[in-house]
Amino acid sequence: MTAETRRTVRAYHEARFRGDVPAAAARIGEEFSFRSPFITSESATGHLDGIDGMLSIVTGVELISELYSDAEATLVYDVHTASPVGTQRTAEHFRLADGRITSILLIFDATPWHAVMAAARPA
Repeated sequence: MTAETRRTVRAYHEARFRGDVPAAAARIGEEFSFRSPFITSESATGHLDGIDGMLSIVTGVELISELYSDAEATLVYDVHTASPVGTQRTAEHFRLADGRITSILLIFDATPWHAVMAAARPA
């Protein structure tokens, strides 16, 4: 089961960072929740809305650690961006059931992004 968890989570992670929303969503179960400092979603694709905008500033993703069990996983990685934020250290915790992701908790310090988001808002 741990190997299946790894395959599912890594497939989701890789699809998301290449902007392949259908492939990422295919790894998500019918019942699903997503939480991050900026987004809350109960939709398999709702949390991926706007991914193109985020990916347009991502210059690379460097996986630091991955931990897996039968029903959960945690990835720790750096997201390198072409933005004033630079590199964002991120942790992502997944829960799974029946080979599908049922919840994702995305953890990062959102403070550096406040100024970037304020500058991007229309006046």
